[in-house]
Amino acid sequence: MSDRPAPAPLAVGFDLDMTLIDTAPGFGDVLRALGSELGVDFPVEEMTARLGPPLDLLLQPYLPEDAIAAAGDRFRALYPDHAITSVPALAGAHDAIAAVRRHRGRVLVVTGKFPDNARLHLDHVGFDVDLLEGWVWGVGKADVLVREGASIYVGDHVHDVEGALAAGALSVSVLTGGCTREELLAAGTHVVLDSLLEFPAWLDEHLLTTRMAALEADLRERGSVLVAYSGGADSALLLAAAVRALGPERVAAATGYSHSLPQAERDPARDFAESLGVRVLTPETHEMDREGYRANGPDRCFFCKAELLDVLVPLAADLGLAHVATGTNADDAVAGFRPGIRAAAERGAIAPLRDAGLTKAQVREASRRWGLPTWDKPAAACLSSRVAYGVEVTPFRLGRVERAESGVRAALAGVPLANLRVRDLGERVSVELDAALLPLAPGLEEAVLAAVRDAGFGAAEVDARGFRSGSMNESL
Repeated sequence: MSDRPAPAPLAVGFDLDMTLIDTAPGFGDVLRALGSELGVDFPVEEMTARLGPPLDLLLQPYLPEDAIAAAGDRFRALYPDHAITSVPALAGAHDAIAAVRRHRGRVLVVTGKFPDNARLHLDHVGFDVDLLEGWVWGVGKADVLVREGASIYVGDHVHDVEGALAAGALSVSVLTGGCTREELLAAGTHVVLDSLLEFPAWLDEHLLTTRMAALEADLRERGSVLVAYSGGADSALLLAAAVRALGPERVAAATGYSHSLPQAERDPARDFAESLGVRVLTPETHEMDREGYRANGPDRCFFCKAELLDVLVPLAADLGLAHVATGTNADDAVAGFRPGIRAAAERGAIAPLRDAGLTKAQVREASRRWGLPTWDKPAAACLSSRVAYGVEVTPFRLGRVERAESGVRAALAGVPLANLRVRDLGERVSVELDAALLPLAPGLEEAVLAAVRDAGFGAAEVDARGFRSGSMNESL
């Protein structure tokens, strides 16, 4: 298994009033109703200009000390009828929550508001949150943030900054409350945004930057690596990052050559690796000699990766390289059935992209920024992934699939085709193309099917559902 702990899952805390929702109008209506009952003319505009402090503190200047607790109870009782349906989500709030979800993060709402009323707000505006914690204020929010593992806390008030800093979290402030940029910066906030409209882009950039920094730090600490290099986007970024962190003399790239690696993938992969100045090794692997691989059960990838690592681990040792690193990313680690990952871990391989928390989208974005030619390269799983589970994998079958895919690309010359799989289903063959290209014009479809038949297949069809990565797993 990995010698590094899994990265902590993302958890982002949000304040509620004036951060996620515009509470001021509803809050003012409740103050007016309370004042009417108590015979007190509250300065509503002044009291709602800087919402955030606890209600008792807001009422304190206007009521006798012994009347504040009862007034607070009455305020909270009046609140549902005066301040729920009239209070909207602030601009960007839903998108901010969705941005956290997009990164598989947890959403926490940590607020000084009475919990029952806070829940009414969340339900009314339709916020999807994992945790609501009410009646916590200032540094008191830190206990919740630490308990829930929040690394970011978003608020609008200087006291929200205090809570974030006390928790050791990154403080992100928005200017939708009453505090100014200068006040928030003086309080120690790390980031100031005009509103939550800016939060998704900020979060994307923050996570990419911190995760790439974590990748670099990890690789530096490793000292030297042999990268199990397929030529795809993941392993290409890993190789480039290793060269940046360690220098080319402490990095090598190894691509296992076998029947399952398409010929068309080999030269571009080698050219890219050589352009980085690293040693490029192309040892032969013999996964076809492993009965479990040929049998092509759902665990076929275990035997393939086991063969690859059984070749690369001693090779790395001979070269004096400390580790074998694979291009497994953070999405792969949560993608469900991935027996190949288990085989690599059992043989001591490291997965720096995964350990840094880098997702496939982040791999592509970082590659684009670095000018790597692989940044938008379509996923290119091995040829054996085209053969239905339970159908024996043989060199003949793999060669036939490769010929068929080459023929289909030739038949679609001039068509912007990104993804293609010719699936050998045993008695028939299915062709998966980008869904945006479907349905094909009748002439094109016939040309595609003719190319497949010319490669040696019989009954063939174009899958109307289009390309689906891992579609063979749908039968599992």
